Amino acid sequence: MTNELDALLTALYVKIDDEIGDCRWLGRPPRLIDSELVCLAVAQAMLGFASESRWLRFVHSRLGTLFPYVPKQPGWNKRLRAALPLVKRVIRLLATDTVFWFDNHWIIDSTPVECGRSRPTVKRSDLAGWAGYGYCASHSRFFWGLRLYLVCTPTGMPVLWALANSKLDEREVLTAMLDREPDTVTGRPGLLLIADKGFASKEFEAGLALRGAELLRPSFRREKRRKGESLLKSVRQLIESVNDTLKGQLDLEQHGGRTFEGVTVRVAQRILALAAAIWHNPVMRSLTAYDH
Repeated sequence: MTNELDALLTALYVKIDDEIGDCRWLGRPPRLIDSELVCLAVAQAMLGFASESRWLRFVHSRLGTLFPYVPKQPGWNKRLRAALPLVKRVIRLLATDTVFWFDNHWIIDSTPVECGRSRPTVKRSDLAGWAGYGYCASHSRFFWGLRLYLVCTPTGMPVLWALANSKLDEREVLTAMLDREPDTVTGRPGLLLIADKGFASKEFEAGLALRGAELLRPSFRREKRRKGESLLKSVRQLIESVNDTLKGQLDLEQHGGRTFEGVTVRVAQRILALAAAIWHNPVMRSLTAYDH
């Protein structure tokens, strides 16, 4: 593990321990505390270990001095799945600890999260009913799984995120995300949401206007060109690069989750790793310094 990842995990451990390290346990506290669990989850995503058994062998052989106790695979899997609220809390904690949190320009997009390929897997999977068949236009392929909806700043810092059935309307999902956390929108005068044509709707834009936000998207041929549309292509490329980071460097589609809790926490684990990298190095979003 390089000095860069050492520095990131050390800073992250101190931040989490200072903010939420005073949690009280009703019984005997776990031997692996929450701060260590989150740091290990980030390191696993950064180093590209999709297999938990290989990851735990690596931790025991290479990181034993930093983490004296790490549970075996069943215990690790159980702790990680139960840590979803903690991971979501840390993502928000890191986002609000940067100047990017006050950015009033948000970029919105969705990307496929494949959960199975064979027909027997689709029939037997615990994700049936939540996951479904969808189509990815950017890669011209059908898939079975979910869609990750990500709202982030132009630097890539995650603000809101959600997993939803691939057949759901994008506007409905984003509206539900904003309804769930209305405080993130209020108090941001001039909030501009940058999206693609999939979010086009007069009703949807009217709903955003009631929240004090404006939607910038590509115009259709029958429409007049919108203000600022000339810069839209370069800005939209930013969210594409964020998705590429999640899939190319953090192996988003190699999550290995087979249940609702398993898929959700493993996707959150990768979003956390992205947020931690931006929080630790605001100048650039590259994870190259941390992935080896």
